[in-house]
Amino acid sequence: LLVLATGSYPFVPPLPGKERPHCLVYRTIEDLEAIKASAAGARRGTVIGGGLLGLEAAKALKDLGLETSVVEFAPRLMAVQIDELGGRLLRRKIEALGVTVHTQKNSTDIVDGEQGRHRLRFADGSHLDTDLILFSAGIRPRDELARGSGLAVGERGGIVIDKHCRTSDPDIYAIGECALWEKKIYGLVAPGYQMAEVAAAQIGARFPSPLVGEGLGERGDFADEVRAPSPAFGRIGTDSMSVPLEPNARPHEGGGASAPEFRGADMSTKLKLMGVDVASIGDAHGATVDALNYVYSDEVAGIYKKLVVSGDQKRLLGAVLVGEAADYGNLLQFALNGIALPAHPEELILPAREGGAKKGLGVELLPDSATICSCNNVSKGALCAAVAEGCTSLGALKKCTKAGTSCGGCAPLVKQVLDAELKAQGYSISNHLCEHFPHSRQELFHLVKLGGLKSFDAVLLKHGQGRGCDICKPTVASILASVWNEHILKPRHAAIQDSNDYYLANLQKDGSYSVVPRIPGGEITPEKLIVIGQVAQRYGLYTKITGGQRIDLFGARVEQLPLIWKALVDAGFESGHAYGKSMRTVKSCVGSTWCRYGVQDSVGMAIRLEHRYRGLRSPHKIKLAVSGCTRECAEAQGKDVGVIATEKGWNLYVSGNGGMKPRHASLLATDLDDASLVQYIDRFLMFYIRTADRLQRTSTWLDNLEGGIDYVKKVVLEDSLGIAAELETEMQGLVDTYECEWKKAINDEQTLKRFRHFVNSAEPDANIQFVDERGQIRPARAAEKITETVA
Repeated sequence: LLVLATGSYPFVPPLPGKERPHCLVYRTIEDLEAIKASAAGARRGTVIGGGLLGLEAAKALKDLGLETSVVEFAPRLMAVQIDELGGRLLRRKIEALGVTVHTQKNSTDIVDGEQGRHRLRFADGSHLDTDLILFSAGIRPRDELARGSGLAVGERGGIVIDKHCRTSDPDIYAIGECALWEKKIYGLVAPGYQMAEVAAAQIGARFPSPLVGEGLGERGDFADEVRAPSPAFGRIGTDSMSVPLEPNARPHEGGGASAPEFRGADMSTKLKLMGVDVASIGDAHGATVDALNYVYSDEVAGIYKKLVVSGDQKRLLGAVLVGEAADYGNLLQFALNGIALPAHPEELILPAREGGAKKGLGVELLPDSATICSCNNVSKGALCAAVAEGCTSLGALKKCTKAGTSCGGCAPLVKQVLDAELKAQGYSISNHLCEHFPHSRQELFHLVKLGGLKSFDAVLLKHGQGRGCDICKPTVASILASVWNEHILKPRHAAIQDSNDYYLANLQKDGSYSVVPRIPGGEITPEKLIVIGQVAQRYGLYTKITGGQRIDLFGARVEQLPLIWKALVDAGFESGHAYGKSMRTVKSCVGSTWCRYGVQDSVGMAIRLEHRYRGLRSPHKIKLAVSGCTRECAEAQGKDVGVIATEKGWNLYVSGNGGMKPRHASLLATDLDDASLVQYIDRFLMFYIRTADRLQRTSTWLDNLEGGIDYVKKVVLEDSLGIAAELETEMQGLVDTYECEWKKAINDEQTLKRFRHFVNSAEPDANIQFVDERGQIRPARAAEKITETVA
C-alpha cells in the first residue's frame, strides 16, 4: 500500500521575465527569508494575486516597510470568496491601509524598470515599476510521481481519487492538496485532515487481523484503532479549484458499504486580512437554484453582510461578511447543519434592535457531529466528551481538544458548548475568588469602588468572611491600588501585599533583591548612567541590560535597598515597578529621530506613555512598546499594548504576549493621532483592570472574553457600554495621584523599619556568601555592615 501526500507548489504565471532576481513566491520558510532579504534594499513591493494569500503577502510587504501594490486579474479582490459589493468595500479598506490595488490587470511580461528594479507591463498598455515582485496566484498539485507511475490525473493536474481517497490503482491512496476529488483541489488544511482519516480507516478496514501482536494489543481489529472521520459537511463550498476530469480517467471503484467516505469539504473561511475582518460561508455567490439574498451594507461604518438562503427561506446556503465577522460562528453552524432559520433571517445580520430576534444560536440545537473547530476538525461531541472527562475551563478544553487554538474564530462557540455542557451536567460554576469571598475579582472591583472601601478589613467585613488568605489578600491589595492609588506600604495595606510588593523589590532565588529604576523610552543621560554604575560598584550588585530597555541591579540585601534607592532617587530615578503587578516598561526603537525608516517619534511617544501609566496597578503585569515604523523593531505586536507608527499616525494593537504562551496582538485601531491613541489606551487598560480575573494577562483575558476583539472594539472605540468617559476619568485620576513608591518609602520612618534582615537588629547576616558572576566582582565590603543611613 502507498499513500501519496505530496502536497502542492505555488503557481507562477508564465510571464516572460518571471525568473528575474527579486521575483519570488510566498510558500516556505526559505521563501520568507528570501523576501526579507530582498526587501532590505527595496522601496516598492508588488503582489501578483488578490486572493487570501495575496493579501496576506501584501501585509508582509507592508510590515517590511515597502510601498505595497496588489495586482489582480479579476475585477475584485478575493473574487472566489466574496461578491461584488463585498469586494468593493474590502478594496476601500485595504487602500485605506496604504496598499494600492490594481484590478482587471492582465500582466504580460516583466522587464527592467526606470524607478525600480522591475517594470511589470500589462495588456492594456499601462505598467508598474517595483523593486520586488511576489507571486501569490494559487497552487498546483504535486502529481509528478503519480504521472510517472501511470496513475490517472486531471487535465490541469491532481491525482484523481474516489470517495474512499483511492487512486486509479486500488493499492494507492492520495490525500491533501495533491488529490483531485470530483474536479476539485482543496487548498485548506481541514479537507486534508478529513482525507487522511478516510484513508486511514479504509486501510484499517482492509487489514483487520494481520497486525495483531504488532503493537496493537489483543483487540484484533486494526480498524478499531483508527479514529472515525467526522461526517462530511456536504458540498456547500465554492472556494476550490475546478479541474475537468480526464475523459477516460476513473479511480478504482469498490470499498465496504460501511466504510467512511470523503464527500467533499466545507471551504468557509474567516480571516483578518491586514486588520480587516473577512468571512465567506458556503454558496457565497448564490449560485444555488432559487437562492435568495439578504444584504446589509453600512458604508459609513465599513460593514457589509449578505445571507444566501434557500427559496423557501428555511436554510442558510451561504454568507459574506466584510468589516465585521462576529456572526461567523453562528452562521457557519446554520449552514453546515441545516438548522432551520428564524422567521426573519435578516435579523441574523442586522444590528440588534429592541424586541428583535436573538441573534445567537442555541448550541443545544447542534448535533454531536457538528464541527465546531474546522481547523483542527473538532466536533461538538468531542468537546462534550472532553468536558465530561474533566475539562471544565476554556483553557483546559482548548489544551485537550485543540479547538480554538489555530485561527481562533470558533472560540466563542467553543465557550458556548462548554457552558451549556457544564449546565446540563449539573455543575455549579463558581467564579468565587476564594473561600473568603463569594465574588469574582471583577465583582470585588466594583464593590470596592461603589462602596468606597479603602482597606482589606473593610472589604472583608462587608463582603467576605474569615481572615483572608494568600489569594484574596494580594488581589484586594491590587484592587485598592487600582481604585484609590494609595501607597501600598501604608500601614493598613502593607500586610496584605505579596513578598515582592512588601519590599518594593523582586525577591531572587538566592534571597537577595533586585533594583530596577525606571528609564522611560530607554533614554538616559551619561550622568545617570554613571550613578547606576557607582551604585552597583558600591554595593557589589550584578548588572544587566534587559530586553525592556532598563538596567537591572541584582544581589541587594534587604537592609541595603533604602540606601541604594536613596542614591538613585537623588539622581532623578523612579521606581521601575518590576516587582509589582503593574505597568512595567514601554519599549521603543529610535524612531524618526535617528532611523532612516522611521515615520514617527517612537521614543517621544514611548516616554509619554511610560510617564502616563507608571505605577498603574492591574490584575497582572503590563508591558507596552512603540515602533517608529512597520519594520517593528520594538516588537510591539508581542506586548499587552503595542503602538506602531504609520505615515498617517499610529496603529494600536492590544493583548499581545511574548511569554510562555506567545500571542500575537490584535489590531484595535489604525492611523490614530496622538490624542486619540492615548484616549483609546486609557479606555482599554481601565476596561481590562475592571473586568479581568486575578493574575490574568491581557492576552488570556481577551481569549476568554465573549466576543473577543470585536467586543473590545465596540467598548473602546464605539463606547457601546456608555462608560468611555468614566474609564478616561478613572485613568486620569490615577495619573494625577501618582507617587514614586520608593521616593515615598525612603522619606517615611515607619516604612524604613521594615527593611531589616533581623527584626530586632540592624546587623546584616554575616553568613551570606557572595560569588562572582561572569567577571562581575563583588567588593569584599559588600558583605560588611553599611553604616550610612538614609537620613
